[in-house]
Amino acid sequence: MRRTASAFSLLTLGLGAFLLALAPLLAWYVEPRAERTPLDVDTTTVFTGTGSYFDTGAVRTVHGRRITVTRQVRGDVAAGEKSGRAVWDVATSVDTDATLPASDPHDALQWTRERWVTDRATNAPVHCCGEQPSFAGEAYLKFPFDVQKRAYRWWDNTLGATVTLSYRGTKRVKGHEGYRFTGTVPATRTGSRLVPGAIVGQPKRNQVLAEEWYANHGIELVADPKTGRIVYAAIGPRKTLRAPGAAKDAVVLLDSERIAFTPATQRQQVALARDDSGRLRLLGTTLPLAAGAAGLALAALGAVLVVRGRGGRGRSAGSGPSNPDSSPTVLEPSTM
Repeated sequence: MRRTASAFSLLTLGLGAFLLALAPLLAWYVEPRAERTPLDVDTTTVFTGTGSYFDTGAVRTVHGRRITVTRQVRGDVAAGEKSGRAVWDVATSVDTDATLPASDPHDALQWTRERWVTDRATNAPVHCCGEQPSFAGEAYLKFPFDVQKRAYRWWDNTLGATVTLSYRGTKRVKGHEGYRFTGTVPATRTGSRLVPGAIVGQPKRNQVLAEEWYANHGIELVADPKTGRIVYAAIGPRKTLRAPGAAKDAVVLLDSERIAFTPATQRQQVALARDDSGRLRLLGTTLPLAAGAAGLALAALGAVLVVRGRGGRGRSAGSGPSNPDSSPTVLEPSTM
């Protein structure tokens, strides 16, 4: 009687084949589609440092004062779901100790509100959905997924243009290793502003259309390699006014060598980066490897069990000799 493969062996073989098929599916299909900029982002990052700013009450520039930059990013989920893009509303406030907490933006040294729209997979800018201002480049509030060790074009909203940030190796932030990028901005004219002539050294003129100039002593960003999330940021902004056509600054509006993420913001960003990158590595590396190893083992075991179960004909208990050509021995009467 021919033996047949057991249900267990077939189930083992089938499960192994399923896991072998699942492993590349997770790595090459599921994980890349999980790399999407979130729609429902809601974060606040805080920078602090010391520097100089123009005190409108004293009508002069004061020095050695603490400066705080607060940035709130909230996703417009409805607009994002409708457009398929990441739509983020960004409010940035630059404050002194006198204007904190930043409850009224009109009291701040500077307050801006922007609307950023990006492709969720590539992080490229998308010009839709009420975007304001129109921007360009490769990196903005974050870097693209799977950050590379190369230069990136970073959008500087104060400059109104991109800045090339060069890769400078790795840096650990609160125990988390990221890719470090740096760059600078030379003094560049960014616009004009109507001010009293005395402010820019022309006291005989009531109003002067002064030139606005901007520079950055140094930009340093540390990005999580997997998600592109910024875990550390430091900037050195310098904003000044010049008399029309002048070659030198007349007054300093804001100047700091370094304003950087607070320790609390660094911990927050590192925790978010670890959580996000951990999920992506689970889908792209851990689960595929585990599924592949388990699938290979189960498929091999199932195949062995199936082959053994289907091999040859069986013998039932008490059956005769297995050789069909042999005949039974006949006993002669004399031997009985």
